[in-house]
Amino acid sequence: MLRRRAFLTTALVGLNAGLILPNLFVRALAQAQADGSRPAPAAGGNRVLVIVQLAGGNDGLNTVVPYQDGRYYTVRPTLAIQPDTVLPLTAELGLHPALTALADLWTAGRLAVIESVGYDHPSLSHFEAMDIWQTADPERGRRSGWLARVVAGAVDNQGHPLGAVALGTHLPPALCCPPQGATLIERPETFRLATDPQHPDVEAARRRALERLYRAYRPPAPYAALFETTATGAAVSLAQLHQALATYRPAAVYPTTPLAHGLRLFAALIAAGVGLRVGYLLQGGYDTHAEQAHAHANLLRTLGEALAAFWADLVAQGHGDRVLVLTWSEFGRRVAENGSRGTDHGTAAPLFLLGGRVRGGVYGAPPDLGRLDPNGNLRFETDFRSVYATVLEKWLGADAEAALGRRFPLLPVLD
Repeated sequence: MLRRRAFLTTALVGLNAGLILPNLFVRALAQAQADGSRPAPAAGGNRVLVIVQLAGGNDGLNTVVPYQDGRYYTVRPTLAIQPDTVLPLTAELGLHPALTALADLWTAGRLAVIESVGYDHPSLSHFEAMDIWQTADPERGRRSGWLARVVAGAVDNQGHPLGAVALGTHLPPALCCPPQGATLIERPETFRLATDPQHPDVEAARRRALERLYRAYRPPAPYAALFETTATGAAVSLAQLHQALATYRPAAVYPTTPLAHGLRLFAALIAAGVGLRVGYLLQGGYDTHAEQAHAHANLLRTLGEALAAFWADLVAQGHGDRVLVLTWSEFGRRVAENGSRGTDHGTAAPLFLLGGRVRGGVYGAPPDLGRLDPNGNLRFETDFRSVYATVLEKWLGADAEAALGRRFPLLPVLD
């Protein structure tokens, strides 16, 4: 006989990010007790935000190069990008040559570079810095992600269970943790009801048991709304995801990289009109302490080519004005190279915004290599929460002050 405890332990894994968090029931208790309450949909219409996290600490000085600053070449004798190879953006700044795929986007005015992004008293710890960026709280007092309110409004059991989608093995803290959370997909082919691989013959019975379990919890039974939301969202998201992927025909050729595959999946969901509001994926490998030059060039080439293919696909499908791409990394690298032909953990760095409504250009002054902090790191000029506030208010139509805890200056980077 299938016991309910065993069923709940094995049958639900892999459906939705919220389902694999044991304390989901604690967070959702208030809503479940209300039985039937629904989150209000977020403002912002059908606009989509796609976040690409460059995990490990991207070297900003070798991404957006101050190629007219002699101090840069003095402190980086082996790593500096030579002026004749830089892709010029302005008279002072240029892209790493591996980002050639983004050159057309810059020329078309669809790419913005926000320079020297950071915050006061930065952490040089990967985990602490990521936590700060994900929660938008340098004091580390908040536990919810900066996009949690948007996710709560985008994900509902009335048609948009794929309103927020993260690709990977762990839910990004930036999306955590409204009662009805983002969907987590490790690989599309494994996004299904998980059953016991040792007993595949009982899969149908488990599905029927799941349906009976959900039907048994109706108002005013405890957790009725939670079970109803889970059942509906899981069934709809499974069907929508696989249908979108089965019918999608991209209008651009994507590279054969995990990052490009993830962006192609987001393009399919956008084209399918399943309500995607926030997509999140990660590119790792940016912790370049040693022999940086070749590895960093490959990372940037992978990033640029994937973003260019994604953008070409969106524009050809008529969705360019609906999508905004934001890149970020938990910190930059130290200004001077180290003895291993790499760079150590630093502070401020540039980030990219890409989209049909982006006002292309460089925002902020070039990094000041003559005014470093006592540790030889760059001083930030733009608070990263100003970038978040701009995206929340100007793109997603959300209340930035409510999401971030206070107001931050908005940047004139979006139409």
